[in-house]
Amino acid sequence: MEVYFDNLTGKDATLEQLAEDVSGLVRDAETLVQTSGATLSQASRAELESTLARMKAHGEQIKQQALSGARATDRVIRKYPYQSLGVVFGLGVVAGFLLRRK
Repeated sequence: MEVYFDNLTGKDATLEQLAEDVSGLVRDAETLVQTSGATLSQASRAELESTLARMKAHGEQIKQQALSGARATDRVIRKYPYQSLGVVFGLGVVAGFLLRRK
């Protein structure tokens, strides 16, 4: 994805980094299942393996949804820059009003 404004997100908080972290977590969990497989029952091992497979699938799905949402948002902001600025300003005013009103 092409990013025009580097200061909008933290350098360490990229979507790719999140995907790598989730992949690492899944790999570590798979290693744990394989290592402790001798002490687990067949039903428990099968349940853990199916959970890991679902976790992989959901991680990819979330990544794809986040990327498509970011692209769609970027297109809308580029097509309607002043309207987008007005909406954000209006939301800021409403949020400020709600936070100030105790």
